[in-house]
This record gives sequence, C-alpha cells and structure tokens, in this order.
Amino acid sequence: MGITRRSRRLISRRKNDPSETADFKRSRATRMDGKGYNAEQIQVLGGLDAVRKRPSMYIGSTGDLGLHHLVYEVVDNSIDEALAGFCDRVNVVIHPDGSMTVWDNGRGIPVDTHPKFKMSALTVVMTKLHAGGKFDKQSYKVSGGLHGVGVSVVNALSKRLDVWVKRDGKVYHQSFARGKPATGLSVIGTTHSTGTKITFWPDDEIFPAITYSFDTLSARLRELAFLNRGVTVTLKDERDGKEHVFRYEGGIVEFVEYLNRNKAPLSEPIHFERGRNGLSVEIAMQYNESYQENVFSFANNINTHEGGTHLSGFKSALTRCFNTYIDKNAIKLGIRLSSDDVREGLSAIISVKLAEPQFEGQTKTKLGNSDVKGIVDSIVFEGLSRFFEENPRIARIVVDKVHNAAKAREAARKAKELTRRKSALEGSSLPGKLADCSSRDPARSELYLVEGDSAGGSAKQGRNRGFQAILPLRGKILNVEKARLNKVLSSNEIVTMISAIGTGIGDEFDLTKARYHKIVIMTDADVDGAHIRTLLLTFFYRYMGELIDKGYIYIAQPPLYRVKRGTRSQYVYSEDELKGAAGGDEKAEISRFKGLGEMNPEQLWTTTMDPETRTLLKVTVNDAVEADEIFTILMGDQVEPRREFIEAHAKEVGNLDV
Repeated sequence: MGITRRSRRLISRRKNDPSETADFKRSRATRMDGKGYNAEQIQVLGGLDAVRKRPSMYIGSTGDLGLHHLVYEVVDNSIDEALAGFCDRVNVVIHPDGSMTVWDNGRGIPVDTHPKFKMSALTVVMTKLHAGGKFDKQSYKVSGGLHGVGVSVVNALSKRLDVWVKRDGKVYHQSFARGKPATGLSVIGTTHSTGTKITFWPDDEIFPAITYSFDTLSARLRELAFLNRGVTVTLKDERDGKEHVFRYEGGIVEFVEYLNRNKAPLSEPIHFERGRNGLSVEIAMQYNESYQENVFSFANNINTHEGGTHLSGFKSALTRCFNTYIDKNAIKLGIRLSSDDVREGLSAIISVKLAEPQFEGQTKTKLGNSDVKGIVDSIVFEGLSRFFEENPRIARIVVDKVHNAAKAREAARKAKELTRRKSALEGSSLPGKLADCSSRDPARSELYLVEGDSAGGSAKQGRNRGFQAILPLRGKILNVEKARLNKVLSSNEIVTMISAIGTGIGDEFDLTKARYHKIVIMTDADVDGAHIRTLLLTFFYRYMGELIDKGYIYIAQPPLYRVKRGTRSQYVYSEDELKGAAGGDEKAEISRFKGLGEMNPEQLWTTTMDPETRTLLKVTVNDAVEADEIFTILMGDQVEPRREFIEAHAKEVGNLDV
C-alpha cells in the first residue's frame, strides 16, 4: 500500500551459477555468434520528432508512472534478450544523482553500419522511433515492451544517455543528449564477453520530479524474475545501499508459492505449460483457505492489470472444469458453481507469450487477441481436468472449498435481498446517521468516516456543509479478511458505509455510482484509531478495490500535539516537529491529542478538515503482491507471520501509545 513503510522481504533462490543454467548452456553456441543479429535486422518505423512535445503519448505521463516507465523500457530490452535465449543476467542501479543504469549480458546492440541510414545500428536504435530487431520476427520471436516505443523514447526524454556495447571482442561507447548524438560511436577497449549497458539521466525539463522508488522498481523486477526462470535480476540503490537479488528456478510455480507463503495452501501448486498455434501458455495455481482471489495475468511479461482474452479463457475453463468434474463423478452439491465460487481462495499466475500481442484499454494493459481466449480455455480445461483425475483426493478438497463458497454466495444473495427490502442498500435511501453535504457533484463531494459519535459531532459542526459529509462509525468494524461476503453484509456499520458511498459491493460494484470522490478515513491518533483505520483499509482493499485504484480513498492527519506559549498555540503533527516547536527560552505547555473528540469543532476544522490547511494521505497500491501480503499478515488467521512481522518492525514504531 502507498502508506506502508516496511522493508520488502525478499525470496531469492540461487542454486547454480547464473552463467551455467541449463537454458543458458543450450544457447551458448548460438549466443556467441548472435544468430546473425546485426544491422540488417534493425528496421525503422518512425522518428523522434513528437516525443519531447507530447511525452505522455509514449510513456503514459510525466509523473511517477512515466518516470519509472523509462526504466521498464530499457529493462524490457534486456528481458527480450533473455526470452530469445541470449541473456541470463540483468542489473539495475539507482544512482544518487537521479540517473539509472541497466546492463545485461545479452548479445549487445549491433554496431555495424545500417544499410539504409548509413550510420551505426546503435545510433539508429537510439535515435529512431520504433527502430529495433523485433519487427522482422527473426531476431526475436517474442518480445515485451508495453507500448513498443523502445529505448529511443528513453533517449529522447533524457538530458543525457550513455551506452556501452560489448560484442565482437570490442567495447563500444556513444553518448547522446536529449535524443541526439553527442559523440560518435567509438571503440574504447577489448572484451571476451557480450552485453549492453545504458546509463540515462531523465530530463528535468520534461519531468517535474525525478525521484525513483526502490519499492516500485523492485515489484516490477521481481515479477520479471518470476516470469523468466533462471534469469538473475538485481536492483541496487546507491542512495542507501539497499539491494535485492531475484532469481527463481521454479518460475511462476515459485510465484504462486510466494503469494501463498503466509496463507494455508490446500495442496501443492498445480502447474502446466502448453504451446498451440504459436501461443505459449503457462499456468500455475494453488488454492488456500482464505476467501480472497489473487489472480495475475501476463502477456509477454507485461502485467495485464485490466485482464483480457487470456484471463477470460482461464476463468471460463475453470468454471467449466469444476462443473464437469462434479457431474462426471456424480457429486451432489445442490447448487451450480459460478465463476466467483471457483476462484475463492485461489492464487494463480497466467502467463502467455505470443508473437503479435494486441493491447487494449486506456493503459494498454488489456490483451485483445481474440484467438487467445479459446486456446487458453482449451489448455486450462485439459490440464486441470487431467490433474483432477490423477489427484482425486486434492480434487475433492478443492471441490468442498468452492462448494462452501457457493453456499456463502447464496446466503449473501439472500442477505442483500433482505437488506434491500429494508432499503439500506438502495441509493434512494441514505442511512439516518449520515450528515450529507448539499453538493450533488461527486467530484467535489467528500465523505468523512469518523470514529465515534463524539468526534462525529465535532466534525458535523466544524465541516463545510456544502461539500463535506460526515458518517460516524461506532466501534471497530468486522475484520473482512476472516469473513465471507455473507458475513460482511451482516455488519450494520459496513452496510451503512456501502449505502452512503453508493457503489454497491462485490459483483454489483459500480464506480460510476460513487457519491463522493474523496472518502476520508478520520480516526483517533492512538492504537484503537490505528486499528480501526486498518480494518477500514482492509474492507476497501478486499471489497471496493477500485476506489483505491482510482484514488478515492484518503487518510486524514489530525495533529498529535498542541504547543501553547502564553496566548499563542501551535499544532504539531509529528514527534520531530514537536522537538522544534517545544524548544526555545520560553516554557511551552504541551497537550497530547489522543482523540478527535478532544478538539472542538473549530479546532478540528482548522487542523484536519480545511482544504486550505489540512494534510491528507492518498491511499495507493504500488505493488498488489506486497499489499496482499500486508493484509494477509496483519489481518489474517495465521499468527506466526504476524508475530514475526511485529518483532521485525517493532523499532520502526513512530507513535507508541502506552
């Protein structure tokens, strides 16, 4: 989650020397001659003229998303070398001056003269949009690259870029500035190895802030290591010395085990890999005792967050396989399984590789190839059916699991109907304790979820009634990490929230019906307040995740202290700030605020609710795998991982309430 501060726990398995993996050995001979990879394979589809004028068209934005996308474009080239069998090591380094370095031990970018442009192939690749060896389908059968824009866009958006190439026994170097050659290509040494190293400085004329996130980069590099077994991916941060080394011999099987490591799996991972009509399909899946679904889909190593035809094929095959197995074995359930039922407690990785991926959606992360759905459906149905037939005991355990999910779904449906009859979930009837705002513009409206009636009273009196709504919550809501939907809907406080927000829940969730585009969690600055905040975040993450994805969830920051000197008062929001505020010749009177109810309406407005002076934390998910792990550890059934987490991070506590 965007608000968590913890060091990522790394799983890294390094059983053999990276240069001696089986796949790498097989490609050694072809790797040395590059399989004819030279200037003739470099094709050019366009120039760089528009990149600096409209960078968002090529990298998504000039904010953090685009800044990190520069790294991904360079890394994707290295991973494509690994996919082609010529690379098994990728290193990424964050430098203190804001520059980044990516190097690999692949074939090295060709440096001979391009037959059309009469310049080195390296210069062509770095200065021509859509120039590379991926368009002829000879040098690369499969390649990633989210937008396919290539390293030339990175060059265009960097104030400086240096590239070193090792191939043909020589070390070559060339420098660029804002997309244009700053030096010619020169030979600076000799070598017995091959590879490419690129260092670039993002242009501060393009990017308003140039600060790379170790955790954001680590999440993507970890994914790539899982998806490309046997490839060592290293991330080093020279700013503070942090370093992660990712290497997974088990590939996506280890990925699934990683997802379930703090849960209770029902069996060993189920894994199968098939190729059909030029499409490679690899599936790893494992059920656990939780009630959450954790399914990630990838196409050519790209995380397809919006799903697509490969995910649709997987889901349809999963449902069909379970119902077919139940019918074939005359298992009497009394209810037909739905797609949601068979995905409860499922962790799965769907990885497809294809020569011509077609991406859809606003963020280009939805696979649209129509033929993929049927192929994935067929492969998954055949593979899972065979597994069930060969492992009847595990099959029955999983069937019982999804049967319970189906019964809970039916109970949840009845609970919804009952609740609707009481008008609590209908948008036309709002909960009585909601003090709504007068604005009917969701983009302008804010909903404060406030702990307790006392604080709720202060908030109602201190708010701006035009656009701020107040919903007091009584006590701690249900921990939804340990409950199915039917039990969730039995919680009055949760139903009240669902009604106030207006989007519905579960399969009926509709973001367009959200009545507020800012939902602010405002709890006391003590242990109980932190617990309530965590319970609310768990609910939103598990059952209304799109509110987080769209940036609708915020956390209020009430002051911790009031420092008073004579008639002057200062509100303090951190321990560090307190040290400065409490210092001086004149004696200060310090008051600790533990509850929002301790502040009068005017104080609450001034310190916490006034848009001109308040501080709000936006809740974001930079790493879905990490977020799932946090909620599983802190809110799940397993005690041991929680105890280990507390012991490991006890010294990081900022405000200890004893």
